[in-house]
Amino acid sequence: MFDFDALSKAIGRQTVLCVGDLMLDEFVYGEVSRISPEAPAPVIAARHSEINVGGAGNVARNIAALGAKCIFVGLVGDDAAAKTLAAELSKEKLIEPILAVDKDRPTTRKVRFVSEHFSTHMLRADWELAAPASETTERKLIDAVVKALPRADIVLLSDYAKGVLTARVIRHVIDEAKKLGKRVIVDPKSANLAIYRGATLLTPNRKEFAEATRRKIASDSDIADASIEALRTADAEAVLVTQSEHGMTLAHRDGTLIHVPAQPAKVRDVSGAGDTVVAVLAVTLAAGVDWENALRCAAAAAAVAVSKPGTATVSQDELRRKILPHASLTAEEKIASGDSDLDLRVKDWRSEGLRVGFTNGCFDILHPGHVRVLTQARAACDRLIVGLNSDASVRRLKGADRPVQDERARAEVLAALEAVDLVAIFAEDTPLKLIERIKPSVLVKGGDYTREQVVGHEIVTANGGEVVLVDILPGHSTTSLVKRARDNKA
Repeated sequence: MFDFDALSKAIGRQTVLCVGDLMLDEFVYGEVSRISPEAPAPVIAARHSEINVGGAGNVARNIAALGAKCIFVGLVGDDAAAKTLAAELSKEKLIEPILAVDKDRPTTRKVRFVSEHFSTHMLRADWELAAPASETTERKLIDAVVKALPRADIVLLSDYAKGVLTARVIRHVIDEAKKLGKRVIVDPKSANLAIYRGATLLTPNRKEFAEATRRKIASDSDIADASIEALRTADAEAVLVTQSEHGMTLAHRDGTLIHVPAQPAKVRDVSGAGDTVVAVLAVTLAAGVDWENALRCAAAAAAVAVSKPGTATVSQDELRRKILPHASLTAEEKIASGDSDLDLRVKDWRSEGLRVGFTNGCFDILHPGHVRVLTQARAACDRLIVGLNSDASVRRLKGADRPVQDERARAEVLAALEAVDLVAIFAEDTPLKLIERIKPSVLVKGGDYTREQVVGHEIVTANGGEVVLVDILPGHSTTSLVKRARDNKA
């Protein structure tokens, strides 16, 4: 997939300019045990409440939670909700809020009443003016965006149709961003995709995409067909259709279609999951991640977001754990206990649509050359299995005085590496039987081999997989390390 540590550092260097509809989200939690005597309505006995920065503000919070800087341009009224939002945003060190004030409109505020026992939303009360901003306010917003654009690496428009992203504001933002060579991601609300003309990426959900294209969208082929006209109308590079539990599908104007399945999650609340998706796309694309891996990151983050109550953010550590779930496993748990254990893990990963990679070796004394190959191997797939030669196998290959460490010790050292998802010990001289069993999507070996020299390359390519040769770090060898140690001892 990619080197998460490198991605983490790259995200920390990015600045996202986010423009959109800010709102105050309030949640009142309690128990419902009776019906009101005044009307046939449930009575909620409030236990506690919480407030969150919602709407496009939640996008900004997710950007900051992921470690990137966010310049946020939004609109508020002159009221208590505006003061609360300003105070909450001031707590976010990575968010620079630029809030236009319109005294003639209320700050958008939504209050949700939630039954804790049933985990059900009972009622939502809204305070809002879902009307376009005035010309004076539009000018304030445009001026703020134009002034901030040179400091941004990417632009994100989060449209909740509450008045900020008028046709005039959208046009100015996209045009000015294009002049500076900045990519623009739009989470659209309008069914008229032409108003977003020139954006890099549009991210409608399936219902929004169906309304915009006036087509029934029931499959990836439907998305592919409808996207041709959609991309032409919006003059966009790509359109991403999010489909909740069915994952997300990206159609690129070059004809590429990428589908990423949703990751398993215990859903508690879907509020704000779309905000998390666009935030992750913004920071990863700005950091130089390709389309497919950016989508995989977004899908992983969405799974984390929906498992939380309320309008939630996803931190970089949470994203890491979802992408690299073994991060919380012990080394012991990352060593396959037998063929059935190996088969089950591979089956589970494949059911999630993950690319399973494989590499192998003796790994007698782990050195920087090994670490580099393993890290690059993990970057080429979603889950990496390392085939490890057994002690008997190493003796046949390296001589009677090897291995220096027994197979269990070598397996535990490998399993402790973040790049490694699973270690499978094999008794044969080559991993051919293991490769036949796993049928990896990616077979990885060091660049000191040719493709034809890689054991199992025929099996992998016959099953539609690929063989990847990764750069090695010269000057590192277990054999030379052992010889040097023994020479010194002598």
